[in-house]
Amino acid sequence: MSTARLSNCRIAPRKLRVLAKMLRGMPVTSAINSLRFMNKSGSREFFKLLVSAVANAEDKGNSDVDKLVVRTVLVDQGPTLKRWRPRAMGRANRINKKTSHVFVEVSEPAVAAG
Repeated sequence: MSTARLSNCRIAPRKLRVLAKMLRGMPVTSAINSLRFMNKSGSREFFKLLVSAVANAEDKGNSDVDKLVVRTVLVDQGPTLKRWRPRAMGRANRINKKTSHVFVEVSEPAVAAG
């Protein structure tokens, strides 16, 4: 079991959770291939994070890299950057630029007993 973590990613958690739901439970090789050609905003960050998790598993040396599966993917909200946009008649509206914390865990599939 290996993990990788990404903090303060400048993409809203709502957009990253779409990818997280898709990746959960997939074999690592097919997940990396699908992320490589995907046209979503967070696919590049997820690709780098998944490659990092596989490299961590390979560095530990106790698991076969070809058999790894994406076990858990968690996307939490990070700190929000607050910016101001000028509006008509001297007013201003607040623009919230949201950030995310992403956690990925890869491991070999559990063998069914029996």
